[in-house]
Amino acid sequence: MVVRESPAVEYKESVTPTFLKTVSAYANYGTGKIEFGVDDEGVAVGLADPVAECLRIENMINDSLNPAPRYTLEPDEKHGTVILTVYEGQDKPYRSKGKAYRRNDSATVEVDRFEYGRVTLEGSNVTFDALTSTRQDLSFCTLEQKCVEHLGISELTSDIMRTLRLLGKDGYTNAAAILADKNDFPGIDCVRFGDTEDVILDRETATNVSAIEQVDRAVAMFARYYRYERIEGMERVQTDRIPLEAFREAVANALVHRTWDVRANVQIALYDDRVVVTSPGSLPAGLTTEQYLYGQISVLRNPIVAEVFLKLDYIEKFGTGIARIRRAYRDSLSRPVFDVRGGMVTVTLPVIDAFEGSEEEAQVLKALSVGRIMSRGEIEQQTGLSRARAVHAAVPSHDGDRGGGAGIPGSVPLFGACGPRGVFDGLRLAGMSCSAELVRHGGRFPRSGVSL
Repeated sequence: MVVRESPAVEYKESVTPTFLKTVSAYANYGTGKIEFGVDDEGVAVGLADPVAECLRIENMINDSLNPAPRYTLEPDEKHGTVILTVYEGQDKPYRSKGKAYRRNDSATVEVDRFEYGRVTLEGSNVTFDALTSTRQDLSFCTLEQKCVEHLGISELTSDIMRTLRLLGKDGYTNAAAILADKNDFPGIDCVRFGDTEDVILDRETATNVSAIEQVDRAVAMFARYYRYERIEGMERVQTDRIPLEAFREAVANALVHRTWDVRANVQIALYDDRVVVTSPGSLPAGLTTEQYLYGQISVLRNPIVAEVFLKLDYIEKFGTGIARIRRAYRDSLSRPVFDVRGGMVTVTLPVIDAFEGSEEEAQVLKALSVGRIMSRGEIEQQTGLSRARAVHAAVPSHDGDRGGGAGIPGSVPLFGACGPRGVFDGLRLAGMSCSAELVRHGGRFPRSGVSL
C-alpha cells in the first residue's frame, strides 16, 4: 500500500539541505517527522550508513537552524532508514538561513511577513490583540452599554478596562481598538443574493466599527430574511428558517478567531436556501482541521476579544462553537458544513425548512444525515422501512415526473445511477458523498451539479 506524504510526514531518499526547511516548519507549527531513505511512495530504498547519516543530519540542523529546535533521531540499520522527529518549540520563529517555514499540505513553503509576525508574537507568548494599539483616541459607548446589561455594572471604568485586559500600562490594546466604537480594522460584509450571485438584493457593510456592533448588524440583517411569524391558535409564533443560535455563533466565532491584521472583511453571503460565513485567516498554529471540527480543543488567536465575547454571551464557551452550531441542527434533516482551506474558514448554514417529501422520504433523508455513504440494507435498518418502501422512497417513479428521494421534479434520485441494490459509489459533488450533499440541500440535488 502506498503511504503518501502528509502535513506531518515528509520522505527523503537521501540527506540533502532541503530538509532543513521542513525542520523549521515543524518547529514553528507542530511536531512532524522526516523519514530519510524512503521514496515519495513511502517505500524504503535505504541509506548506505544510517548511523553516519544521523551524525550528519545532527550537524546540519545545529549549524543551520536558529534557534536550535528539539528533535530526536532514530536509525534503522535493518531497512537503512533514519526517522527525524522535530518537536514544536516555544522559542519561535525557528529559521533556516534566516527564513521561517510552514507546511502547506505535503509541501514546505516560506511564511509571508504577516505570518512571520504572528509566529514571532507566539514565540514571545504574546497575541496580536494584546499589543498596544497604535490608535489611542478611542471611545466605548457600545461596549459600555453591553457591559451594563450583562455584567451588572453602572459604567465602564478604567479599572474594569484593565480587568478585561483592554487597557495596559502603555494604553489601550488592540483588543480594545477592535471593540471600540470607531477603529481602523476591517469588519463584515453581508450580501443578500437573488437567483444568481450577479443579483444583489441587499447589502450591509460594517467596517471600522466595534466587533460587537458588527455581530448585531449581521443579526439584524439575518432577521429580515430568515425570520417570520405564523399564527398558532391565538398566538403569534416567531420562527427562524435558519437557527439564530447557529448564525450568531458562526459570526461571533468568525470575528473572535479571524486574523485582524489581514485587511479583509468577514464575508456573509445570504441565499434563499443557505447562509455562508467566511472568515479570513487559516486555523491558529497548533490546531489541526480534525481538532477544529471534532474536538473540544480551543487554540485562541485573540484570547482577550474571546474573553469579552464570552462575558457578553456572544459565544457560549471556549472551543465549543462548532458543537453549538451542530446542536442547533440536531432536530433537522439539514446539516451545517464546515470547510477549512485556502487560508479561509467557511461555515455553511442551510435552511431547515427546505424538505418537501413524504414521511418515508423524510425517514430516508434523516438516516443519511450522518453524511456518509450507506447501503440500502443500512438504510432499511436505520429507518425500519421494508425493502420495498425504502426503495420507493429513494428511487423515482417510472413516469419520470418525480425526481426521487425528495419527491421534487428535476432532482436526482437518492440512489443516483447505482440502482437500489448498490451504495452511492462514484457519485460526488464538491468532494462530498451524495448523501451528505442531499442533506445539505435539504433533499434537493440539482442535476447541473452532479458528476457521474
